[in-house]
Amino acid sequence: MSATGAGYDLSVTTFSPDGRVFQIEYAAKGIEKSGTAIGIRCVDGVVVGAEKVIISKMILPSSNRRVHTVGMHNGITLSGIAADARQIVNRGREEVRSYKSFYGENIPGKVLVDRIAGFMHAHTLYWYYRPFGCSVLIGTNGDDGPELYQVDPSGVSHRFFATAIGKNKEAAKSELEKMDFTKITCKKAVFEIARIIYKLHDDSKDKNFKLEMSWSCEESDKIHAPVPEDILGEACKAAIELKKKEELDDDDDDDDDDDE
Repeated sequence: MSATGAGYDLSVTTFSPDGRVFQIEYAAKGIEKSGTAIGIRCVDGVVVGAEKVIISKMILPSSNRRVHTVGMHNGITLSGIAADARQIVNRGREEVRSYKSFYGENIPGKVLVDRIAGFMHAHTLYWYYRPFGCSVLIGTNGDDGPELYQVDPSGVSHRFFATAIGKNKEAAKSELEKMDFTKITCKKAVFEIARIIYKLHDDSKDKNFKLEMSWSCEESDKIHAPVPEDILGEACKAAIELKKKEELDDDDDDDDDDDE
């Protein structure tokens, strides 16, 4: 018996006396230890970015991606267990192909999200499954305009102006709440996502990371594609410089306090 679940966490189909499903809660706790991912719905498109932790210098930078394309206008960004998320990405691609084959047009973002959410929810209904150990952000920019969704291991989905998942999600959400989403453009959002992720990354405790980012906007003809290297590099450079400046300002404030 588990010390915390008291035996109610042995199956995903078992409710505790107070109505909790412990395995779903365990999955959510695991996601909180993964890299931060942020999405912003802008006036001209949608931008998503993810912090991919580099666990070894020998790993190729292009491996174990955190941002995936699932359709012409659709992208998925993940936080949590990458192996679990790949199954969600594969399911999303199947849904895009089957909808195109049956209806002869691109799948609407809401339909894609509902089908992926149903797939994730199905893994909480049978004792021989376990919940997916990841949350995903789904950015779309089809006929209905730019949309951003989040789907959790329970199968619950929400539509957002902006949101964050992963290790520093609460602090990232606090930064996002300061923005005006009726004015922000995708290019500006690239710099904001880079700024937030670099600001929240603790260089003394956390491992090095690579920032992956993609968008679907006017500059990419509404096609989901990686943010161009020159724009991403410029955003990362600006974020690093701003972080160093803030750290120097904090050190100066501490010295002033000591003098007093």
